[in-house]
Amino acid sequence: MLILECPYCGIKGEETEFHAGGEAHLKRFGPGSSDEDFETYLFMRENPKGVHLERWRHANGCGKWFHAARCTMTLEVFGTYSAQSFEPPKEIKDILTAKRPGWSWRNFK
Repeated sequence: MLILECPYCGIKGEETEFHAGGEAHLKRFGPGSSDEDFETYLFMRENPKGVHLERWRHANGCGKWFHAARCTMTLEVFGTYSAQSFEPPKEIKDILTAKRPGWSWRNFK
């Protein structure tokens, strides 16, 4: 079972306290984008064996969305951070690098 901490209200709880929202840091294309860009936004998702960045919502608490870095193999949670971030904060990247040398996810290293 995952244990997540909401970065907004500080509540730590089991994954049943939260609601998974899929992959984090997706780039949404606006009007006038190509069909290929829109198709990529709608259908192409990472499904890694290892480090993954995800969106979560504190459904049974403050109701806010946030991002979490975790390992899909071990269910280890490396940290959570604001959903308004364009990339994981340095502290989480440092934790990931220390625990999973050579990790990468999309354009993040």
